Amino acid sequence: MQLKSLMPPPPPIINLKRKSLDNQVPGKKAKKGNNRFAPYSNEYTDQAALNRRAERFQREHDIERNKAFQTHHKTSNNYHNYRTSRSASAEQPDADPNVVDWDRFTIVGTSQELFKDYLRLTSEPKPETIRPYPVLQQTLLALKKKWKEKCSYNWICNQFKSLRQDLTVQRIKNDFTVQVYEIHARMALESNDMVEYNQCQASLKSLYDLGIPGKVEEFTAYQILMLLHGRNRSELNLYVGQLTPKQKADPAVRHALSVQRVMAMGNYHSFFELYLNAPNMGAYIMDHFIDRERTRALIIVTKAYLKVPLSFIMKELAFDTLEEASAFLRSHSADTFTDHRHPDTQKTLDCKQANPKLQQTFEEKYRRVMIRGAI
Repeated sequence: MQLKSLMPPPPPIINLKRKSLDNQVPGKKAKKGNNRFAPYSNEYTDQAALNRRAERFQREHDIERNKAFQTHHKTSNNYHNYRTSRSASAEQPDADPNVVDWDRFTIVGTSQELFKDYLRLTSEPKPETIRPYPVLQQTLLALKKKWKEKCSYNWICNQFKSLRQDLTVQRIKNDFTVQVYEIHARMALESNDMVEYNQCQASLKSLYDLGIPGKVEEFTAYQILMLLHGRNRSELNLYVGQLTPKQKADPAVRHALSVQRVMAMGNYHSFFELYLNAPNMGAYIMDHFIDRERTRALIIVTKAYLKVPLSFIMKELAFDTLEEASAFLRSHSADTFTDHRHPDTQKTLDCKQANPKLQQTFEEKYRRVMIRGAI
């Protein structure tokens, strides 16, 4: 006999039957939630509304495309560009009010001074301190004449920076702007000012990308040589891979690509031949890494030979004089000549002693590349 008090309680009965939704009356919240999306669903299912929306987007796209064309593809006189753009905007009643029309805020200078010192802007520029487009053209002619008269580079650089600033403030981007940056870049190369050169090169790249004509191939070759100087292989391969067949056929670009090839192969003989025959101003850029390549070449030579005449080093590594070759070896702690009492014409380098010193100097001087003004 078992007592009921000792028996376990029976399990609770759970009703799993779902409520029927067919006869359920929706509440106020459900009605409000369903009605909230009703106008949007009707709008997107209405073909006429979709057509109106597509026409509105297309109209705004055409307006922006016309503005970009007027801003970037006019290579004629940009002195009156802002007036043309404002009149064009006035004729477009459907212009998007959310897009800022920067042409309305473009400054047109009124100063008639040819020369003006460069000052960094710390406030809104004033038209009376800015030179207009015709005056800037006269300024460039005067600066070119001054440069031919061997004036100070510091002064000419200051004037070119002021000229570039006036162009930027007035949003002038045409073939004249490209010419200004190209001339300043060449002057900077000639004066060994790599900071200003790199700034000009960066600005020229953006101007060329806008389709403005200029010496594209010449500065493409310079850019390849600069990447070789920096030993940036990944960026160099990417840059070379984007060259067009027209650019590759240009003599300056073809020369720069040849320099890239012989450096990759370690062919120092062909490298120095290309250095002596560099077109345009490519040799000015190669001057910045010529000592590094001479050291690499000497490491190879001193591994292959026991003794090398100084005259051979002068000729093979493109030195101008025997004194220059001897000074280079001395500055790299590799002037291990067999007899220092002999004149330079009879000196012979002891390669076995010079090789470890050259390798040590290469690690100390050229393992890291420091490029001034690199962008």
